[in-house]
Amino acid sequence: MKVNEIVKPLEAEIVVEGDINQNEIKGGYCGDLLSDCIAHASEGSVWVTIHSHPNIVAVAVLVGMPCIVITNFQEIDPQTIEKARQENITLLRTSLTSYQAVAVLSRCGIPGSKKHA
Repeated sequence: MKVNEIVKPLEAEIVVEGDINQNEIKGGYCGDLLSDCIAHASEGSVWVTIHSHPNIVAVAVLVGMPCIVITNFQEIDPQTIEKARQENITLLRTSLTSYQAVAVLSRCGIPGSKKHA
């Protein structure tokens, strides 16, 4: 599934487009502890989090995640937006809770990450 195909089901705002029409989502990861995300998220995953600080973009780049979904309609640090633009990471924001967003992604057929530490 392409990143652009999750925008409508998530009722998401596109904050940074990135390669929204090109990148393929191969799995999903949900969590707010950055070190756990690094250890357990898989390359090609969409990341669901409440965090909105610039470090989330660095983690996405490190792991190889093309898209971050920020839930609870959190305010996003302008540095995060700029960093996502520079790194070509799609940044979405939704009013859904993380739990609701994961349920939507699961119904779309996106499996959880398969990476094991």
